[in-house]
Amino acid sequence: MDCYIGRIGPRYDLSELWERHTAHEFAEHDADATMRTMVPQPYVNHIPTLTGGVGYDELRYFYANHFLPRLPADAKLVPVTRTIGPDRLVDEFVVCFTHDREIDFMARGILATGRYVEVPHVAVVEFRGNKIAHEHIHWDHASLLKQLGVLNAKGLPVAGIEGAKKLVDETLPSNEMMPQWKRNR
Repeated sequence: MDCYIGRIGPRYDLSELWERHTAHEFAEHDADATMRTMVPQPYVNHIPTLTGGVGYDELRYFYANHFLPRLPADAKLVPVTRTIGPDRLVDEFVVCFTHDREIDFMARGILATGRYVEVPHVAVVEFRGNKIAHEHIHWDHASLLKQLGVLNAKGLPVAGIEGAKKLVDETLPSNEMMPQWKRNR
C-alpha cells in the first residue's frame, strides 16, 4: 500500500486498496480479511436489493453468512473503467458467473438455474485514509433476472447478456431494441 504526502495530506493507492478488498472477497472468500480493509464502522449498500450492512458487526455477518458463501464457484469480475479521485473510486465492471446456487443477496428465492450470466455493475467506493468507508453497488437487475429466466422481458426494453457484451465492446450495434431505428435509417 503505497502512500505519498500531497499538498492536502497523505495519498493512498486507492486502486490497489480496492483490488486487495475484492481479492479477499472473490478469490479468498475471507470475511475477516475483507473487514480489515474497511474503517471500524463501514457500510455496504447493494442498491437493487437493499442488501449489505451498516456497521462492523452487521457487515461482517453479511459477508460471512450471505455474500461470501453465496458467491457462485466461478464468479469473476471483468474490469471496464475506473475513475479515481482523492478519496473515492468509481469502478465499472461486469460480474460473470454460472448460477449454481441461490444468491440471496442478489436474487433471493431463485434457486440455481445453471445459467451463465454477465451483469454490468458500478461500484462507488469512498475511502478514509487507507480504508474503505462505504460501497454503493449498482447493477442491472432486470438484465440479471432476464438471464436467469425469471423475468419475461417480452415487450420490455430490457437487455440480457447483450448489455454486458456492449459495455465491454462498444463496437457492437446500438439501438437494436428500437425497431423503428432500422426502418428510418
